[in-house]
Amino acid sequence: MKLILCFLLAGLAFMGCEKPKNAQTPVKYGSNNGKYLTVKGTRIYYEEYGNGTPLLLLHQGLGSIENLGDIIPELSKHFRIIAPDAPGHGRSEQADSLSGALLADYSSALIDQLKLDSVYVMGWSMGGNTALLLAANRPDKIKKVVSGASNSSSDGLTQEGRDLLKEYTVEAVKEDKDWLANYQKINPQPGKWIKFWEDNQKMWARPIKVPDEKLAGITVPVLVVRGDRDMIRLEHSIEMYRSLQKGQLCIYPNVGHEMPELKSEMLCRIAIDFLKGNIGRETSN
Repeated sequence: MKLILCFLLAGLAFMGCEKPKNAQTPVKYGSNNGKYLTVKGTRIYYEEYGNGTPLLLLHQGLGSIENLGDIIPELSKHFRIIAPDAPGHGRSEQADSLSGALLADYSSALIDQLKLDSVYVMGWSMGGNTALLLAANRPDKIKKVVSGASNSSSDGLTQEGRDLLKEYTVEAVKEDKDWLANYQKINPQPGKWIKFWEDNQKMWARPIKVPDEKLAGITVPVLVVRGDRDMIRLEHSIEMYRSLQKGQLCIYPNVGHEMPELKSEMLCRIAIDFLKGNIGRETSN
């Protein structure tokens, strides 16, 4: 295993991941003429960008493709981006329930239906957990994984993180009129938003997100990346990294759970270097 501490000097300029200047019409990621696949009886929406090795991009909980829109442009210069909305999220229909295992199963089925020979996977938060489970379940398909802001168990959250989840009640959502209006505008089942929220609450309450044996059984290289101010305990991320057979760890300073939005340029650089093998060449423990 290799440890990569991404403490970088302020003012150091990096190439790549820069947003296009003077763009006439910004792409509306998550609302850009995507396609649907039927997975286990559920219509799943996804969008594709770029060419090359497929990179399955998995968004955070309660979000959609749109939440990773800041990193899609640069990543699509290097990979064939396949970005789905998870069941019940964005423009996808709801499944019967939500869990890490279910999300991994849906992602696995999507890979098979698209007839992908092998893929990279990059996910953030909920998507980061899903990416780990997918790597454990499909060593025949997954080549490398970037797992961002992930936690393998509920006790991996800080107290602040646990308190925040408790505040996410149905009543609180009713008061967040902007979120609710946007969800009901784009989701094909707008009347089921309460079920969607309750399914998420049940998923958050599960004590185990990625079982220890699954984490230790992942045979492909995995980069665990996070901000040093995330609501995931730093010690928990280090424990996850140490459990991996071919683990790497990147901790970026002075940023929390919103790294894909606030530090999109650096997150792209880190992911591209890892996936293309420019940093941390795989070695055995």
